[in-house]
Amino acid sequence: MTLTLTVSDEVRALAPGFTHVAVEAHGLLNGPSTDGTAALLDDAARRLAVRLDGRAPHEDPHMAAWREVYTAFGSKPSRTRNSAEALAKRALADAGLPRINVLVDLYNAVSVAHLIPVGGEDLDRVQGGMRLVRATGSEEFVTVAAGEEAVEHPDAGEVVWCDDAGVTCRRWNWRQGPRTRLTEDSTSAVFLLESLAPMPVARVEAAGAELAELLEKFSPGARITVRAPV
Repeated sequence: MTLTLTVSDEVRALAPGFTHVAVEAHGLLNGPSTDGTAALLDDAARRLAVRLDGRAPHEDPHMAAWREVYTAFGSKPSRTRNSAEALAKRALADAGLPRINVLVDLYNAVSVAHLIPVGGEDLDRVQGGMRLVRATGSEEFVTVAAGEEAVEHPDAGEVVWCDDAGVTCRRWNWRQGPRTRLTEDSTSAVFLLESLAPMPVARVEAAGAELAELLEKFSPGARITVRAPV
């Protein structure tokens, strides 16, 4: 069954230039990071360095747009960076990008290479459709703190992704909850590539197509659908 993805009118009003491309995949093969995914991450860091040409990630126009939106819903973008900016900083550091598992490595590589926030959710753990909304503050975000399960509540007005069970990602694309993250056992997933103006929609589409190709390469026979930009 195809996952329903909706963006609320309040979010559209906050960020009129928002676009997302969803890549839905079934029959995936996941597992520990490989030499192949490590090479992709290293290549993504090189592509990022060429794209930035000496600038810091937050100086890129697309990252600057995300900072403006974060500020608009009450978040401090220098402290809670969007996922692409946070990954870009790690990619440019001496330690480089983390190796997580095959599927996470693939979407992290695409995120860094294109400087686009990308997230991956385990479809078998998502309950109902997914919605991008401005929180009331009463929603539950189940996370882990000091090794123990903990429940947080987003700030009122904060932009969050949620499903029928609660918040799946806080501050738009800042921190994903452990409930729906991709593990080595995941076989079905939806990947969300998110952009703001001034990034051309064609660039987001190109990033989505690249991710789909990588998924096909690392999971031969997987059923992959790239949805049109919304």
